[in-house]
Amino acid sequence: MTPQPTKTNSKDGTAIAFDQVGHGPPLILVVGAFNDRRTGAPLAASLAKHFTVLCYDRRGRGDSGDAAAYDVDREIEDLDALIRAAGRTAAVFGYSSGAVLALRAAAAGLAITKLALYEPPPARPAEHVATLASLIAAGRRGDAVEYFQRQVVGIPEPIVAQLRHAPFRRALEAMAHTLVYDATIVASDALSPSLAARVRQPVLAIAGSAGPPIMREVTDELGRLLPNGRSLILAGATHDIEPASLGPVLVRFLDGTRGD
Repeated sequence: MTPQPTKTNSKDGTAIAFDQVGHGPPLILVVGAFNDRRTGAPLAASLAKHFTVLCYDRRGRGDSGDAAAYDVDREIEDLDALIRAAGRTAAVFGYSSGAVLALRAAAAGLAITKLALYEPPPARPAEHVATLASLIAAGRRGDAVEYFQRQVVGIPEPIVAQLRHAPFRRALEAMAHTLVYDATIVASDALSPSLAARVRQPVLAIAGSAGPPIMREVTDELGRLLPNGRSLILAGATHDIEPASLGPVLVRFLDGTRGD
């Protein structure tokens, strides 16, 4: 039987579910599109000797609740509730669109001690939000999944076709409504100098050398824009979270006794 998650309430009353492992300073993992708290579980396990790691279901996914209308500010409040539950301050790791959400949360003034961003994507046209919302409203969840894969992520059509028969396809369709949320998050320009100037925490932006080139471009740009930021290209890494290569990098950056 799968253990039941812990829950905390966001400012609007939405219940946010999370798993907690390990001992040490708190670290919260913020995942991206098509992900729930299970996505970060292997990385959390690899970091459990160094940190108390919280993996959570972003609103609308897994065991977390949701609200009738979406607003990025509500997701920032969700992360704030988790930080408070973790002890009022925490380091944060953001992955893909979750990295953009984490960056926006830091700019909003949340009590984040350090911020690590893995493969943050570039800004995407706002038109994607309306298209995805229309597909979801029409009950075309599978079409929404494929639209996001093709138009927002940039997966080639032959691979999109193959993924229709993947064993996890049903799970993707179950959270298809949250693709509107991720499209909303990346529709704004998180690389703007004005937003970056508000992020005063130490930030490490990371991209994989074997991942999409645009992610490396975004990572390098963040390293230049953030007042206390730097970038790192991780040799051989892809867009996937790979604990064996990513874990040691995070420990070196986040553990203050080991330096940055």
